[in-house]
Amino acid sequence: MSMFDAMNIAASGLSANRKWIDAVSDNIAGINNVTSTSQPAFQERFIVARAAGYGEPKGTYVAGNMWGDPNGRLVSMPEHPAADENGMVRVPDIDLSDQITALMMAQRAYQANASVAERAKTTYEAAIGIGK
Repeated sequence: MSMFDAMNIAASGLSANRKWIDAVSDNIAGINNVTSTSQPAFQERFIVARAAGYGEPKGTYVAGNMWGDPNGRLVSMPEHPAADENGMVRVPDIDLSDQITALMMAQRAYQANASVAERAKTTYEAAIGIGK
């Protein structure tokens, strides 16, 4: 594997991790959304990452999104403007502690890929310096 392969693999990891961080951020932002019982709840978003090639170092890519349950949870909030005749509203079925854990994992993975890219860059610059 060349230094350029290491940089490209790390860059693809950075891109996938950034999308993961964005998805978790969206989930956390939507955790308190309230809708009427006749509408779907805010859906948690999951990122589907795939290896770009087996046997050859090519990195990773985001293959798509998966979505959480649109039914969410029914909660009693009779004072809420969106409440139905029984005082129920629909809220997302998202666990904040799971989202914080996912955010920490995505941040650590992003940091690891950034570190690999920086080290590959340093190695490349050192190799250029040898030829001078």
